Amino acid sequence: MKSTSLKVAAVSAGLLLLAGCTAGGSNGSGGEGGSTDILKIGQIGDVSSWDPAQAHVGHALMPYQVVYDSLLRREPDGTLVPMLATDWSYDDSRTVLTVDLRDDVTFSDGTPFNAEAVKANLDHFKGANGRQAVQLTQYQSTTVVDDDTVQIALVQPDPAMEYYLSQAAGLMASPAAIAGGSLETTPVGSGPYVFDTANSVRDSQAVFTAREGYWDPSLQKFSGVELRNLEELSARVNAILSGQVDFTTLDAKSAAQVEGAKLAVIPDYQVDWTGTSILDRAGQLVPALGDVRVRQAMNYAVDRETLLQELQLGYGTATSQVFGPDSSAYVSDLENRYPYDPAKAKQLLAEAGYADGFDLTLPVISAFSTQVTAIAQQLGDVGIRVTQETVPGPDYVANIVQGRYPAFNFNLAQTETWVAINQLVSPTATFNPFDTTSPELEALLAKVQSGGADADAAAQDVNRYVTDNAWFLPLYRIDQIAAYDPTALSVQAQVQMAIPSIYNFAPAK
Repeated sequence: MKSTSLKVAAVSAGLLLLAGCTAGGSNGSGGEGGSTDILKIGQIGDVSSWDPAQAHVGHALMPYQVVYDSLLRREPDGTLVPMLATDWSYDDSRTVLTVDLRDDVTFSDGTPFNAEAVKANLDHFKGANGRQAVQLTQYQSTTVVDDDTVQIALVQPDPAMEYYLSQAAGLMASPAAIAGGSLETTPVGSGPYVFDTANSVRDSQAVFTAREGYWDPSLQKFSGVELRNLEELSARVNAILSGQVDFTTLDAKSAAQVEGAKLAVIPDYQVDWTGTSILDRAGQLVPALGDVRVRQAMNYAVDRETLLQELQLGYGTATSQVFGPDSSAYVSDLENRYPYDPAKAKQLLAEAGYADGFDLTLPVISAFSTQVTAIAQQLGDVGIRVTQETVPGPDYVANIVQGRYPAFNFNLAQTETWVAINQLVSPTATFNPFDTTSPELEALLAKVQSGGADADAAAQDVNRYVTDNAWFLPLYRIDQIAAYDPTALSVQAQVQMAIPSIYNFAPAK
């Protein structure tokens, strides 16, 4: 796993001073060097439910980490290390995971953390059918061996299970709070901070105070945390420039907007890839898409580098593959598998019997209208006539997973290999609504799932298979841009997370 550094917009302390205080200065702890006492983060959207069984991933995971510990913790480079679990190992079948637990932890309501608590949480997560229910697809049961040991039984091997135990499925809440049904509005965990109900306002801000006697003070770096809901990009820009927040995410245009404010940019940090997923690979809705030459022609027809400059102002990396550099499936030779070559695209279309092109309908929501329009123009140049059909935002993903469209545009995470496979590639994957597969692919997936010595090589072959067969039309990996005041705050990137883990923030030294 490669270490990844964060691409951040470091807003000058001088600008924050113009607003009347340094970041965190309103807490009376600013002082020379801009140190901050309360961490204030501007986030996109509030947490819909504080029940960890409803937790999400990516940028939406960090809020849960404020109040909940997980069984395992991911280091910034993705390495898994102990947290509430001290040790873990599989049996030879890789279907029973034995986990040793800390015996010195309590939840903030006084309930002890122990093996029974782990069982209660995993069973609750499995039964709640939350946003990340897929994480426990292979989960069968938890057996309490003793107070600080559990055995987690799986239906079949899951190479991502340890990863999931550092994510939503591994978040541990008080069993008493689970039983009481109060977690949706009032989180109760064993984490570094405690929810401040009196000062929190739904859809506005969530306030947390440092928990006294927290078992790992090295992870508790602030006296409090404030998560401020700033859905509008302009609100986040104004908040970071005025010092109302210490950290927030931006986009390419807003980064350019604040460059005049002495924006500093440091090395690349990429979370998502963006482009078109070609779903109808058997040609059920659009017969032309059933021919691999047509799908390859679409890839050759698109000028990725130009679109990267026009749509993302160069903040990203053009690519022909959907697996990122932090994945074991990544293959460097596939980066430019489909160079821009409209003549080649026309040749392939003619060979497939579509010299006059064909008609293709793409669903569109506002967030991707510019991208779809740009792709439609370039596909049109080789004879592929794209019709854009506007879809209500809330219905977009539902329509996709129900197989109502032959292709769609979206930003999708470059995550752990098996997680990405189950999102994009496997016959039961979320974004494989037509259940596309083949004996060759199934054999490769079985090798990846086994976790054996050849799993990484098989994962790369999976990547080659879907890329050569043009299952997708990737455009580029998107640079994640975030802003913070470096005189007040130190931030480490977290691989595959737009907003880093809460443990990666610290007052500047």
